[in-house]
This record gives sequence, structure tokens and C-alpha cells, in this order.
Amino acid sequence: MRAEMLHIGFGGVVAANRILAIVSPDSAPVKRMIREANEAGRIIDMTYGRRTKSVIVLDTGHLALAALQPDTIVGRLRQQREREAE
Repeated sequence: MRAEMLHIGFGGVVAANRILAIVSPDSAPVKRMIREANEAGRIIDMTYGRRTKSVIVLDTGHLALAALQPDTIVGRLRQQREREAE
């Protein structure tokens, strides 16, 4: 299986084939997920000191925090997959 990397802003990349969901960090259930993952050591903070605008849920149970909007990341993922399909 080839690792397809997705740029999520400010030099951060994640394995696109590992992404389960890309959500906003504003709701109470997502805040709870972040807190629990942080306590378990499963947080990957890729905000580089900026405000967290997206939470990327990975199939490994890790949460990647990003400083880009979820729509922006999804758009990048779509563009990347369209380019690879050509």
C-alpha cells in the first residue's frame, strides 16, 4: 500500500489513506475526544502555535490538530485524488 500524503498547512502532512474524518473542534463531543486523546498521548498537534480549526481523526486512534478550516483540507484532498485519477 502506497502512502498518500496530504498537506494540512504550515508544513504539516498526514497520510491521506488513514483519515476517517475531518471535523471542526467546536462541539462538545469533539472537545471531549481531544481531551481524552491528549490524556492518552494520541494527539498530533500540527497547528504550530495557531488556533485549532480542524481535527483530523485517523484510523490509528490518533487525532491530528490543524490550523486550516475543514473545508480547505477536504478541498485539498479532493484535488489530490483528482490529479492521481488522471
